[in-house]
Amino acid sequence: MSIDPAVQSRSYPATAPYQVGREAIRHFATAVKNTHPFHHDVEAARAAGHADLVAPPTFLVSLAQRAEAAVIADPEVGIDFSRVLHADERFTHHRPVVAGDELVAAATIASVKALGGNSMITTQVEVTTVAGEDVATVYSTLLMRAPDTEEGN
Repeated sequence: MSIDPAVQSRSYPATAPYQVGREAIRHFATAVKNTHPFHHDVEAARAAGHADLVAPPTFLVSLAQRAEAAVIADPEVGIDFSRVLHADERFTHHRPVVAGDELVAAATIASVKALGGNSMITTQVEVTTVAGEDVATVYSTLLMRAPDTEEGN
């Protein structure tokens, strides 16, 4: 079963607000081996003109995935996660994410394409502050493999 192209442009409600914390930034930066002082040292970040610690560029992946969960759980979309391969992830930052930000994320299905028996679906997640300020746009593409045609594959 492939993904129905009719779901393209479907939008989902925003996630609950997420408060960006200093320790979350430090933990993520350490996990991705990013040692830049802006991610670990408040004074270094402030000396560079930031209000607080700055999150690494891919920090928003977790928040984007929360928004994308609505797409994956939508039975009309029909994603079988056991057959999914994560194909691409792109971030367009409108401004840095800093500790103290309160963010929400809302997903839209940007495109659905058939590739043989496979399906490719791209989501667009808009991350904003709770006040509506644009923070980032995250695009994620999943490839859903076609069901195996032979028994035992």
